[in-house]
Amino acid sequence: MFLKPKESRNRADRVSHMCYMRLAMKTWKSLKKELLRNKKVAEEYKKLAPRYQLISQLIESRLKKGLTQEQLAKKIGTRQSAIARLESGRANPSVSFLERMATATGSELIIQIK
Repeated sequence: MFLKPKESRNRADRVSHMCYMRLAMKTWKSLKKELLRNKKVAEEYKKLAPRYQLISQLIESRLKKGLTQEQLAKKIGTRQSAIARLESGRANPSVSFLERMATATGSELIIQIK
C-alpha cells in the first residue's frame, strides 16, 4: 500500500490509515496472545525479552536526544546501517559499541548478572 506524505493526504485517507493501524495493532496483540499460549513459544519469547528491552532502551535514548540513526552513527564513528541493524534486532553488538551509543546519547550503560 502506497501512502502519500501526511501533509498531502486528505481527511478520508488519514482516517482510513488510522483505522488500518488500529486493526494491525489489535491483530498483532491478539496474535501475540494466541502464540504465547504455546509453552515453547512463550519460553523463547521470555529468552529474547532482555535483548528487546535493551533495544527499546537504546531507541528511546536516541529519540530523547533528538538524534536520527544517521546522526548517531556519525557521532560514534559507524554507519547508519549498523544502527538500523542493531535497532531491528539483527545485530549482536559488542560492549564497546553499546558504550559508545550510551555516551553519545548521554546515557549510562549498566550491565548486570543476577
